[in-house]
Amino acid sequence: MASSHFFLLLLSTFLTFLALATSGSIGVNYGRVGNNLPTPEKVVTLLKSQGINRVKVYDTDPVVLAALSNTNIKVTVDLPNQLLRPAALIKTFAVNWVDRNIVPYHPRTQIEAIAVGNEVFADPKNTTGYLIPAMRNIHQALVKYNLHSNIKISSPVALSALQNSYPSSSGSFRPELIRPVFKPMFDFLRQTGSYLMVNAYPFFAYESNSDVISLDYALFRPNAGMADSGNGLRYFNLFDAQIDAVFAAVAAVGFEDIPVVVTETGWPSRGGGNEIGASVENAAAYNGNLVRRVLTGGGTPLRPEVKLTVFLFAMFNENNKDGPDSERNYGLFYPNREKVYDVPFNLEGLKDYRPVNGSGSGSGLWCVASDVGKERLQMALDYACGEGGADCRSIQPGATCYDPNTLEAHASFAFNSYFQKTGRAAGSCYFGGAAHTVTQPPKFGKCELPNGY
Repeated sequence: MASSHFFLLLLSTFLTFLALATSGSIGVNYGRVGNNLPTPEKVVTLLKSQGINRVKVYDTDPVVLAALSNTNIKVTVDLPNQLLRPAALIKTFAVNWVDRNIVPYHPRTQIEAIAVGNEVFADPKNTTGYLIPAMRNIHQALVKYNLHSNIKISSPVALSALQNSYPSSSGSFRPELIRPVFKPMFDFLRQTGSYLMVNAYPFFAYESNSDVISLDYALFRPNAGMADSGNGLRYFNLFDAQIDAVFAAVAAVGFEDIPVVVTETGWPSRGGGNEIGASVENAAAYNGNLVRRVLTGGGTPLRPEVKLTVFLFAMFNENNKDGPDSERNYGLFYPNREKVYDVPFNLEGLKDYRPVNGSGSGSGLWCVASDVGKERLQMALDYACGEGGADCRSIQPGATCYDPNTLEAHASFAFNSYFQKTGRAAGSCYFGGAAHTVTQPPKFGKCELPNGY
């Protein structure tokens, strides 16, 4: 058994983990297409009061960037689609844009990324041909100012860029985009150490296919799940299935190592008569359960140890947006800064959060051992079965889960016992970094690990 000193250290780590998101990360999109929104200074005060430490904006408004200075909030800015053509064709334009919009603010404003364009492939003005040259020119401008190591370049991609997305294992990009756009983009992302930005909205898929997609599956609520016939994995929520379709599509063109950040996702609290599923209750369930699922660790079924970074859309209901009613009702806050519904944004907020309708973060969620070496894993196992209070009787010699008699299997059983016993509380699947959550039933011989449902 480990020493009492280790137990104290591990307990301290648990407490620290409740305040620091060592698993996934949650940010918000701060759009301003409205005539009744609070000033940027008031918005920054709201962000800080909610513990939101990442924000994405759709331009480089100097008032907004100045308000975000000295706040320790990480910022993703946008070079709008209408500027792609000059940024691609005129290198001095790219240099001047960085000189005017990035250099005066960074590092006081912690700009961590530049989104070059937004959903360019869906842009009716056909700016796709300018995307890659613009990304390269903006990057070269960052190099000129020695900012390229701190600020990443990418471009948000809508799921409409996929040719296939179901089942997830068949994920593939539209063939006409692969050679001219995606392969050079992924080469660029790999060379610069950046990531693919993806905008994913399960709401759209549910709205269009509510006859075959269950609402529980779309909202991370308990459900039987859906098996992927291609890889045998079982999915318990539509978000995971969509993101894994992207992972599969990226791997299919030879770039399995490219990370993915979800730059937009959300659910509207109101919609028109034909917008099935748009309601306050459903928006609260989707965003609340998504945050809980991201912050308590674990990636997707295809990438179980990936730590997801997800930006919720959006900060406010924006009354001047075009389109159906839902477009003006994605806000987490009303313009008066009151919450539309309760959503936590960090692990501290999760401690007192109760999911809508008692729904959890998915009917399939287990805590298993990570590959951290035998010594760390043994100490974490000793803690779980000792002071942690996990029920470890089933892994004793001769008991039902003693076989396979491996450290990984025994530790996974103990970690999962503790995780389920605590109701999957924030930080309860960590053990000093020795554990992570998965959404697929773990397989250790004939031993089945319970998932609390």
